[in-house]
Amino acid sequence: MPALSEPFVPGRGRRVALAAAGISVGLFGVVAWLLPGPDEGGDWRLGDRLMMWGLGLAIAALMARYARIGAWPFASGLRVRNLLLTREIPWAEIEDVRFGGGEPWVQLELIDGETLAVMAIQRADGARGQGEAERLAALVAERQRPAE
Repeated sequence: MPALSEPFVPGRGRRVALAAAGISVGLFGVVAWLLPGPDEGGDWRLGDRLMMWGLGLAIAALMARYARIGAWPFASGLRVRNLLLTREIPWAEIEDVRFGGGEPWVQLELIDGETLAVMAIQRADGARGQGEAERLAALVAERQRPAE
């Protein structure tokens, strides 16, 4: 089991996202190459082919961003990078760590009533995901304990 202060990163989701990125670039590149141009009786021009391949690159970029999600504990709080936003939450603002009810990833209940998803800890990782959720809950409890 990783130390409490180790970063939280997804397992299966990261591997699937990286594989999908590679497949997207390759598949859309092959399709763009095989589209019939004016010489083959089709209407696809160079710009159209580049746009088709560009769509594959855009999908790959989204998948690469998904592969980079994570959560990093620091002395002052937890930095959470989800698909679109990165946010730092001080330890004192975290009220509860939830990973139940069929949620796809861990939810942090904040003291202001807001809920923040931690996409790095995913139900798709099975027992590993459950262990990471427990490790995060233990880390939150440890960091919120008053200094003795």
